[in-house]
Amino acid sequence: MLDALVAEARLRWGFDPAEGLQIVAAERLLASPIEASRPALIVPRAVLRVGAPDSPAPEPLPGRAGPASSDPLSLIRRLYPAEHPVGRFGAADGATVGSLEPDGLKAPVYLPPLAPELALAGPWAMPWISARLRRPDGCPWDREQTHSSLRKHLLEEAYEVYDALEAGATPELAGELGDLWLQVVLHAQLAAEAGVFDLADVQAAIASKIVRRHPHVFGDAEARTASDVNRQWERIKADERAAAADETGGEIAPKSALDGISPSMPALAASQEMQERAANLGYDWPSIDGVLDKVAEEADELRRAASDAERSEEFGDLLFVLVNVARRRGIEAEAAVRAANDKFRRRFASVERAAAAQGVPLRDLEFAALDALWDAAKAEEASR
Repeated sequence: MLDALVAEARLRWGFDPAEGLQIVAAERLLASPIEASRPALIVPRAVLRVGAPDSPAPEPLPGRAGPASSDPLSLIRRLYPAEHPVGRFGAADGATVGSLEPDGLKAPVYLPPLAPELALAGPWAMPWISARLRRPDGCPWDREQTHSSLRKHLLEEAYEVYDALEAGATPELAGELGDLWLQVVLHAQLAAEAGVFDLADVQAAIASKIVRRHPHVFGDAEARTASDVNRQWERIKADERAAAADETGGEIAPKSALDGISPSMPALAASQEMQERAANLGYDWPSIDGVLDKVAEEADELRRAASDAERSEEFGDLLFVLVNVARRRGIEAEAAVRAANDKFRRRFASVERAAAAQGVPLRDLEFAALDALWDAAKAEEASR
């Protein structure tokens, strides 16, 4: 049966066996990593004579299991444009993905390959596009980029993702994650051109690390709580650092548990990450009471500081301890300060509007008048 289908696809639609062929049972389509840039033959399971008719449907493929892929036909419509031709065996030509009826996959169909730059929902579209842009006849801007020139773009995109996360899962977040993914693809492309690594190495590195650090999922270890997982994670990382030192024959000093925290991170986020790692190794206050006492102690030392250098140091110590308070209370310090900044921006704008309505510049108002405008801004915000 399959031989006959392949022969008809070669004769009618120019299928080239050298391109390879994806053969997928229609009932298993949601669980299959079908790639639209390669030819595909979708055949009902009964025609393939595989599997019991009443066997349960397999789990959807992670990454394509969203609400827009609730059935095989909806998945096809995500992967292929509506005008993409569909070959129907034993039927006239002219069918397209957009014209397929709900029962259109009850008979075998052939899907010709899409051009790589059009297989937009596939994992290899962006790597292909990136490589194409870097060719001599590609984009002048892309050809000029280096790892160093792209650094600022990586930070910009990461912050835009961070901002979009405030609203949760939204279409805007999908777009921002795509922009961030582009930065990963670009750096992998540059490294591939230099013969150092490519995107497959990036994917293998993170996947192997995650599997290795989750023995309670992929092995026989136990971790019943998130705290257990964090402690186990730090133990595994310590073992990895020791193994790396052994491989160098001791020529490189063992790494600290705090290594890998980027000095380019926002200071509050870096502080919280350092304290979290230290706590996972047992270096922590027994209770939050001791941390709060330390806050009072650092505030008093800041008050008594006698020089600019001392004041700067004590202020930093105070912030560091306050971050510890945030960590113990489950507060993300960076996000909390950003929220405070946003609140101040809103209320200050309200104060500015109120002063303008009175026809008085802010700088000409006494503190008591400014404070009254601030209280009014707070009350207005509370009423909304």
